[in-house]
Amino acid sequence: MTFPSAVDSLDTLSVPTVPRSRDGRFRNPVKMHKMGVFKSLGIMLRFAFDKPKDTVPTLPIPVHAITQQQLMDAPDRSLFRLGHSTVLLKLNGNFWLTDPVFSERASPVQWAGPQRFHKPPISIDDLPPIKGVILSHDHYDHLDYAAVKKLAAKTEHFITTLGVGDRLISWGIPAKKVQQLSWWQSTFVAGIKLVATPAQHFSGRGLGDRNKTLWASFVIEDRDVRIFFSGDSGYFDGFKEIGRRYGPFDLTMVETGAYDPQWPDVHMQPEESLQAHIDLQGKVLLPIHNGTFDLSLHAWHDPFDRITQLAEERRLPIATPEIGLPLDILQPHAETKWWEPLAQQEAAAAEARA
Repeated sequence: MTFPSAVDSLDTLSVPTVPRSRDGRFRNPVKMHKMGVFKSLGIMLRFAFDKPKDTVPTLPIPVHAITQQQLMDAPDRSLFRLGHSTVLLKLNGNFWLTDPVFSERASPVQWAGPQRFHKPPISIDDLPPIKGVILSHDHYDHLDYAAVKKLAAKTEHFITTLGVGDRLISWGIPAKKVQQLSWWQSTFVAGIKLVATPAQHFSGRGLGDRNKTLWASFVIEDRDVRIFFSGDSGYFDGFKEIGRRYGPFDLTMVETGAYDPQWPDVHMQPEESLQAHIDLQGKVLLPIHNGTFDLSLHAWHDPFDRITQLAEERRLPIATPEIGLPLDILQPHAETKWWEPLAQQEAAAAEARA
């Protein structure tokens, strides 16, 4: 295991023991449901041969191209959704990326697997220098090998979890750029405080490495501004504890997508995403983990439909910006339902074909 490298400062004094199995693999504090071989096989067969047709959009999703100059001119505390869980933040004059995925497919190979609904609004080549990349875990839709390799030259710091940092180093990222955090461990980089907080999920990129690396959510503090990044997680009591320790949050970026009743422990239904936002004491919710890859059995627009309806019913502020549009973190007024005309046109076309 590689030790975290020193940056501005690193809190290593109060790191709790992360739960592990007897073989050293990480695990969640609450016992997870076991899917079993036959259920897993049934899900795989449905993905392969019986997927609903509306899991992928048939019309182009609106994407607003971003230029480097636009980013340089953007005010501090701006945010740009680049797709799925990839978000570009401008904080304290520097740029930060969460779970950057720029490849065409979220897959170990680029000739098969979940394909993007849209291109990224900016290429890695066109990005300005990146102060830090925040990596929540090692799944292919969050840890993109090609993107990490290309980002290495323009990124100063990679902030991630135990084990994932070792993977980055094995890929050729200089060890001095990599910090690995346990749950509740924090670090300061260029005036920004980052805390790795618990999540309920799992890890692994192959058949034999399940849960050998840690997964986490992250608290991002820029002086008086607090942002929460969920990574991937099922709903659990940990959100209340994070909210108690670090809330209230000006903005919560909470996963809302790739859910299904068959895997309730590792991804949240929209009702749970909203509850997590409430538990965190969030002011505005930005639903992420949607609109880019087909990773479940629900309609591609279902996460947007459900989370916005739930937020409206509870009269809670929500931000749903089009991909690439700038968002002011402190005044994130972006409630346009850009997906509804597309979904309506697709439904009308399907009805006409029937």
